[in-house]
Formats: sequence, C-alpha cells, structure tokens
Amino acid sequence: MFYKSFMPNGVVIVPGGPAHAGGGRDADPAWLPDEPVPTPDWMTAEDWEAWCDATAELGDEPPPGSGGEDEDDDGPDPDPGAWERGTAAFGKGGCADRLPGGSELAFLADAAAGPDDRYPGATDGELDGLIAAWDRVEAHASARKHLAIAEFIRRRPEKGCEPEEPGGMPGRWDEFAVDELRVLLAESRAAAERMLDRAQVLGTRLPGTMALYRSGRLRQSKVTIIVDATALLDDGEAEAAEEQVLGRADRLTPGGLRQAIARAVMDVAPDKAKKRREDAAKDARVERWAEDSGNAALMGRELPPAEVLAADQRITAWARELRKGGLDGDMDVLRARAYLDLLLDTDSRPQPGDGPAQRDVAPGGFAVRGALTVPLVTLAGLAERPGQMSGIGPVDPWLARDLAAAAARNPRTSWCVTVTDQHGHAAFHGCARPEPKTRPKRARRGKRDKPQPTARVRDGPGFSFTREEREGPPGGFGTWRLRTPGSGPDLIVELYSLSTRDCDHRFAAPGHDPGVKLRHLAQIRHATCVSPVCRRPASQCDFEHNIPYEAGGRTCLCNGGPKCRHDHRLKQQPRWKVDQLPDGTFRWTTPSGRDYTTEPTRYPI
Repeated sequence: MFYKSFMPNGVVIVPGGPAHAGGGRDADPAWLPDEPVPTPDWMTAEDWEAWCDATAELGDEPPPGSGGEDEDDDGPDPDPGAWERGTAAFGKGGCADRLPGGSELAFLADAAAGPDDRYPGATDGELDGLIAAWDRVEAHASARKHLAIAEFIRRRPEKGCEPEEPGGMPGRWDEFAVDELRVLLAESRAAAERMLDRAQVLGTRLPGTMALYRSGRLRQSKVTIIVDATALLDDGEAEAAEEQVLGRADRLTPGGLRQAIARAVMDVAPDKAKKRREDAAKDARVERWAEDSGNAALMGRELPPAEVLAADQRITAWARELRKGGLDGDMDVLRARAYLDLLLDTDSRPQPGDGPAQRDVAPGGFAVRGALTVPLVTLAGLAERPGQMSGIGPVDPWLARDLAAAAARNPRTSWCVTVTDQHGHAAFHGCARPEPKTRPKRARRGKRDKPQPTARVRDGPGFSFTREEREGPPGGFGTWRLRTPGSGPDLIVELYSLSTRDCDHRFAAPGHDPGVKLRHLAQIRHATCVSPVCRRPASQCDFEHNIPYEAGGRTCLCNGGPKCRHDHRLKQQPRWKVDQLPDGTFRWTTPSGRDYTTEPTRYPI
C-alpha cells in the first residue's frame, strides 16, 4: 500500500518508508474506505497526524496542474496564488512547521518555493518557517549520510575485528577504508576519518543524539560537539551525559551546548574529566601558522587555566595602558599589540617609557577577576560536582577547589553565595561580609582591658557553611556563616530572594541607573546577555529596562536585565518585541512573529 498526496506543482508524493505491514483491502475484505489509514512505520503518530493535516486541505482530487490524466501536461504554469496554500503550512505553529526533516518535508518546501525559488505568496513568518524547514532537511540528509557510512564501516571491518552488537558495528574499520571514502568524496584524510569516527559512534551509542540528528533538530556541528565531548566515556556514561542536554540542545547556541555537555560529562564521570585534563596538559604547546591574509598567528594550547586567566588579565591591563599612551586601534588590536609587547619586552606606546612600566601596570600572578562558581558540596569535599569559571567555562571539581583555594589566599577576593532551584536557576543570593568585630567591654577603673579576638578560631580546615540563629531578610533564606581556608575572619551571608513574582521592588533604584546591588543581582540571575543567541558576559552588558524608564518603567529586577549594546539597540527596534516574564525568562518576538525565550542562567548543582 502506498500513501499518496497531490501537491499544486504536479508532484506526486510517495513517502519513502515501507508500506504498512497489513495486507490492505485485498487481504481483508472487511476493510472499508472510511476506516482510518494506519500510521506508516517511518513516522510517529504525531508526525503522521501533522503530515495528514498538511496535505488534507488540498482535497481528494488532483488540483489543476497536478498531472492528472485528463489534463494537458504542456499547460501554463500556475499563477503565484496557487502556491499560497503550500506556504501557509509553514507559518508559526503550522502543520509543516512541526514536521521532522526528511524527504516529505523537502517535497512540501520545494512545492512552496515555486518555480524560481522566490516563495510567492509566503509571508515573512512563513518564509522563516521554510528556512527552518530546509535546515531540518539538511540535518536529516547529513544524518542519513552518516548512517550510510556506518553501513560502509560494517562492510569494511579490520581483519580479526568482526561486527558485534550493538549495531553490528566492528570495533575498527579496515586500514584503507578511509582512502576509499576520501576518494569518493574528494576529502582530506582528516575529514574522512572524522566522518568515519562520527558514524561509528552514532551507530553504536548516543541514541538520543542520533534520533534528534535524523529528525533534523540537531545539525552536524552540534552533533559533533556531543560526540567529541563524550568520547572519554563508556556507553552508559555517554547516554547519561547526553540525557542531561538533549532536552534543550536544539535551542542552545554551539557555545552554550559545548559548555552544557562539558558540565554533564564532568558530572557523570568527574575522575575521567580530571584525567583528560591532566593528560592533555602533557601535550601543551605553542602553535604558529600563516593566516590566509598573509599575516601570522601564534597560539598556546592546553595551558593551565589559572595561568591563562592571569596572562589574559595582564594583556588587557597593558592594552589599556597603550590606549592611554595614545596608540590607535580598538581593544582587540591593542590587546594583540600588548601580547607581543609582553612576550618581546617591548613598549609600543608612542612615547616609550612615558608612563608606568609593564611590571607595575600588569603584575604577574593569579587573582580572580570575574566569577568562580563552585557548588558548596564540592568545596566542602562532600561531592565531586563541576564548577564554572567566567572566561573559561566548566571546570572539574579538583580544579574548582584549587582555584577557590587560590582565591581564598588573596585578601581582595570577595565571596557570594547563590542558592539554586532544582534546575540550577538562582533562587536566593547573598554577598558575604566580614563578621563585625566583638566590641571590647569597658574595663573597670584601675584594670587593664583584655585583648579581644578579631576572628573566630577555626575548628578545621577548608570551607564550611552553617546557619545562624538570627533572622534573615524578609522573604529570604536566612542568615549564614561562611568560613574559608586561612586565617581570615568568618563571613556573614544574608540570602535575599531573586524572585520577581509579586515583586516588592526592594532593590529598585529611584532614577534611571541601577544601584550596585541591583546590577549585581541582575548579573547573577543572568550571567550572560539575555538574547537567545548571545553569550557576552553580563559584566560587559548594559542594564536595560524592559519597559523604558522614560515610559514609566521601574529600575528594578522585575523590569530589567543585562543586554549587550548590540542587543540593547536591537530590542529598541520597533519591529522587535521583548517581554520579561515573572520567573525571569525573556521572550523575544521577531518581526515575523516568532517567539524565542531565554531562561535564567543554569548554575552547577
């Protein structure tokens, strides 16, 4: 049995999957035309329903131009209005807008394209849907290519390495299989080997990734990120890691997905993540190569994160001094010049020596400038959960503890505590302050005052976090005592609620500019720009009012968040709309009417 639908451009669509296993009308005389058609094996029930919706409105009879036997095949092309019904299915929430990638979606998109690929009759929203549809088709085709390569591997096993379960895949392919593939596709050896590696992994494990890949929801670049990040894991660990990210992988940018899967790998197998970092450090190197422009490049690889951060801070400090000295260029150019100055012991200021020396402006050594986020159970040694370092990304538990200990030795380090919900979203936050010194009692006349202790004597090394009896802020999560390694004083933390449901505007500023605390809390709730596709750190963004201040909008956490300067300007464009929801989610509506959301930052939990 074949399932046919007629499209306005004369194409007869015969779905490429196998016919239903039933014998149909001939095998079962009781089968009647008005009975429901069985769902094809190559579609889920939901996909089949969407497919039927997309084609049902075309009617039972072939429309004009469909190639019916009573029509002249040489007749004139249909006018643009004939294509409108095909494009409507690609509107927001339309039937084709929900279809997975595949030949069926490609036929519908091809029909909507029209004879000259100008998509006549399509609205902007429908054109957006068509672009996304072709993206799903492209991803689906790439997935099917890798499935074909997987079969190629099964037929080219290395001698003595016969195919085995799962997937009937050999552990290794024949030595010259890569040459056969690279000749076929005119590719480099490295590119052909990566295709074989990816096909073998997807053919044996990561079933969830493969399912999204084949449905068109994950393109090859994102699939590669997951495959590479989970390479060190066994099959069970790899599936556990992918499970943590697949629910949102299609909505994340490549950079966001890379951080999410790296954190998942560290969470599932922290020991293996640590070993990978330590093994890779043995391959530390400096690379140089020629740029296509004729210039050159120099880059360090597999370096210690703390020293990389310290070096980066030093480069930025000297670049600012070059700007003060009158050297032209934007910050990228000045940082590149500062990089070479520090390496070559030169001074590129127009007046060398006119100002402070490099060692005074950019001293060496590590100091945390940014945010180091580490779960308290990791700091206390109660669990092995990954941390997060601004400018670096996820860090394994051992590195997180080392960085925290280094920060604790620096008296300039400030400490904050964030309590998250079950999803990792910040729910409460407090900034630590030293415990007030005990006021010495007034001595009686003729007696000396006894010296009073300035810090509580510690009963053990490391970090601890205990609740105080005193009340915390209204609606908050109490008052706590934080102890850090070393001889510094105990720190007191009052945890304030970050909820903006029924906001009491406690941190609202009376004017346009936010106060220090309000800006800080906004940057805690969203650690990056609130655009769905921007990852600029919140510390480098504007505090932007969702309802403009000039229009009566409050300068408050319930009406603002970090936006980089570009997205700040984008939000102000009349055709764009941004809504801030009570839970801290930002909903962006594009000119074509499609919605995209940005949830609050997910912290390690």
